[in-house]
Order: sequence, then C-alpha cells, then structure tokens
Amino acid sequence: MTHDMLRIKLHSLVIFRDLLKNPVLEKLDILLKAPTDDIFALSSAYGAFAAELFRHTTNWSQFLLDAVLEDENIYVQSLCRTHLTDPAMEECLSKELSFLQQLSLLSPEMIELSDRPALWYTQSIDFEKTYRQRLQELPKRGYGIFARYHVFTVHNGELVPVRHPDPQSLDELSGYEEERGKVIANTQALLAGKPASNVLLYGDAGTGKSSTVKAIANAFASDGLRLIEVKKAQLYQIPDIVERLSYNPLKFILFIDDLSFSSNDNDFSALKAILEGSVSSRGKNLAIYATSNRRHLIKESFADRDGDEIHLADTMQELLSLSARFGLTVTFSRPDKTLYAHIVENLAVLYDIELPLDVLMTKAEAFALRAGGRSPRTAKQFIEQLKAQAADQ
Repeated sequence: MTHDMLRIKLHSLVIFRDLLKNPVLEKLDILLKAPTDDIFALSSAYGAFAAELFRHTTNWSQFLLDAVLEDENIYVQSLCRTHLTDPAMEECLSKELSFLQQLSLLSPEMIELSDRPALWYTQSIDFEKTYRQRLQELPKRGYGIFARYHVFTVHNGELVPVRHPDPQSLDELSGYEEERGKVIANTQALLAGKPASNVLLYGDAGTGKSSTVKAIANAFASDGLRLIEVKKAQLYQIPDIVERLSYNPLKFILFIDDLSFSSNDNDFSALKAILEGSVSSRGKNLAIYATSNRRHLIKESFADRDGDEIHLADTMQELLSLSARFGLTVTFSRPDKTLYAHIVENLAVLYDIELPLDVLMTKAEAFALRAGGRSPRTAKQFIEQLKAQAADQ
C-alpha cells in the first residue's frame, strides 16, 4: 500500500478517529505526506517520527497496538453503556483494526531513504483478536485514561491522572488489622458488584486513615479499582463526575481526605445530598471514602449552641447526624503502649533494623514523647530515622 493510500485510510478512521490526535501518529502523518523526491523533507519527517516514537518505545507495532487498546472510542463507550453493538459499527471496527494492523507493519525499509539507519522495528500482531480479548477484560483493565492510571485528582471539573501516586502498600501498615479489614471487605463487595457502603474513617491524626485508603487503591488496582481524590471545595462537582462514570465498567472510590465543616459551610449540603444515595448522586460502581479527625465532622462551637435560631435543636441535630449517613464508620484511635510496640516491631522487621527489642522500644518511646504522642505515623518516622542513621554510618 502506497504512502498516499495509508494516509487516506488513516484520515478515514471513524471509531479510532482520536488516534489522529496522538503525537506519534501526527508525526507519522507528516512522514506519509512528505514528497519522496524531496530528500530533505523526507529525512526531517523520518527523524521527527522516530524521535517522537522513541519517547515511548522503538517497537512501532506494539506502540500502535497499545494506543488502540487504550483508546476511549465511540465503540467501547456504546458497548459499556448498552451492552449492545450495531452491525454497521461492528463491521467498521473490524475494517479499521485490519487497517491499523497493516499500518503497524510500516518499517523503516518502506520509507525511501536507503542511506538512513533503521530506527524502529515492527512485529506481526493480530489486532482484532487482541482487541476482542481486551474488551472481555474491561471490568478490570478499563479503557482510555483509566487503562493507564489508577489514581486521579479533579481540576476544573476534569479528571487528571496522578502519574506518580503514593506507593503505600497494605504490607507496610501494622496494627489496626480489624479496622482495615472492614474497609477491605467493603471494597471487595464494591468490586464484586455487591452493595457497598460509603465509608467514614475517623480518629486521631497519624493513625493511618489516609494510608489505608491509598494502600487499598494500590492493592486492588489490577482488580478494576480506581481512586479519585476530591477536595472539600470540589464536592459540588461530584454529581457530574458520577454521571460520567456511571457506565464505566470499572469501580471507583471517591476519596475525601481530612473532611470537616463549619456550621454554615455551603459544602455541607452538597455532601449530604451525595450521601443520601439518590439516583442522580451516586452510581452502583462507586463509593465515597472520607477521613476525618472529627467524629461528627462539624466544627461546633458554644456560640452555635447558644444561637438565636428558633429551631436550633433541629439544626444542630442535622449537623451532627451527617456522619451517620455513612453506611460504615471505622474508628482509628490513638494506639496504647502495646499496639505502638507491635507497630514499631513490625516496621523494624520491614526496614531491616537490627536492635535489641528493649533498646528499640526505649528509643521508640522517647521518640514518641518528643513527637507529641504515640501513633503509627510517629512509629514510621522513628524507624525511618533509624534507617537513615544506619545508612550514614
């Protein structure tokens, strides 16, 4: 197939039309339209395409296949929304996959530059078979941006991937096994398509509430779990986010960290509506996980109690009942001496700290006293300090 014909077919894509926006495909388009009798233009386009490809790989066939598999196109969106496909769309999909497979075999030798080195290589891959297999794996692997990342934030109403998320793992967390077990069980229910609760993790600072949520997101990413961190000021955007995710085959945790309100906070009503679980505010593939140092989430003052509102008692009851709207509340209390020792010992093993147990605990207690009290965070800071000191010796 000539360069002109490849380019015509490339620009005729319907289902995979967004591939034309891919920087590598943009450079390929320039290469395909470069005049073969203009050595300068052809050489420039050749180098530009290879340089852009090299940002990812030297395997052109695999790069194009990955772009196809991760493409958030009209076919996969329709399939997830209706679980049905149109015969015309099926035929279009097969033809485009056949063309893209052919395009993936474009080798340096096919570019009429005999004196240039072969800067990329190709391999024979069955695009349609591989794509059909990926469709079967959508509930765990996802598509589009969700196939590449598993942690997201919200910016101007749009989901933005976190390219380097906190690598916290469950194995690194010690103590609070019963508390974490409840959150894990709820998450597994969500992944299994069973009824799952919104979860409030509350308790003292540094007890591992946020770390628990992040570790769970990392542990179950390969099972189809995605984490979206939402700031309190972005709560009003959640209904729109939920609507966009409602047909997605993956499962989502909307994570609100360090949640609290003042009594006249406008964001209070937004969260209350979401937790009511109305059809418009929450999908079956999503749960809200929030952490807070406050049991009742409201920064209540004596002035609030002595206010002049006629139905003050009803208002205060509404404020204080917000936490009850979470289906599951898990308490992370500050550890006592025994639990603190358990956490320190486990972390010492994890970090390969070799000290007599009595010496280790004497140092750990002294460190906790200076740090303002015992907590898992304090224990981790202590062990990391010991590890750093050992490395300097």
